Amino acid sequence: MTFSRCDLRALFFDVFGTLVDWRTGVAREAEAHLKPRGYALDWLVFADAWRTEYDPAMEEIRSGRMAFTKLDILHRRMLERILPRFGIADVTEDVLRSLNRAWHRLDGWPDVTSGLARLGRHFLLAPVSNGNISLLADLARRNNLRFDAILGAEIAGDYKPKPRVYLAATEALDLAPSQCMMVCAASHSRDLASAAALGLGTASVARPDEFGARTAVSVPETPVDIAADSLHDLADKLGA
Repeated sequence: MTFSRCDLRALFFDVFGTLVDWRTGVAREAEAHLKPRGYALDWLVFADAWRTEYDPAMEEIRSGRMAFTKLDILHRRMLERILPRFGIADVTEDVLRSLNRAWHRLDGWPDVTSGLARLGRHFLLAPVSNGNISLLADLARRNNLRFDAILGAEIAGDYKPKPRVYLAATEALDLAPSQCMMVCAASHSRDLASAAALGLGTASVARPDEFGARTAVSVPETPVDIAADSLHDLADKLGA
């Protein structure tokens, strides 16, 4: 079936960069954990280095070279890979364990809590993220995010942009792909294109500060059904 706005029942959300500001949050947590232990470095560069390991780790699983492993475990492996680059050593296990949970303590963009509350009055809402369920539950509680379900990689046993992740989400809500819309930051064109290829509607949200002030695109490289400036703008365009 082809997507039709009048049939729309559910909105699926990417999370890192789309709903939450991962870069500022990870930098803040890294400083809080490592500065008291004598380390002085560019904390935003540290956050960027950690995030750069993200897609290669996903690809090990998407390609079948590694069995599915939830993101918390992959984040810890990524963290251990980057620590030597910054000269960080002899940090205790309890500190590393807590630092790895930085991704559970990220803050939402300013429009997110109120925007999801507004959209939730008209549509089913769920994250369809590469984050694991406990991580997403913690982000939802921290930011008062209105979700009807937590979907994505952990229920699919694979990582976006593999088709199974999107289709498992539609199946979980007993909906056709054409009744669902994937919402991502404008810079996440591959995510949007993969959802569209399966018949989901697509919407982009401008997040120009995702990688630092005015560093990210506000318009995706792939065609989308709706390009919005914020979740409130998306609600306006959906008549919510």
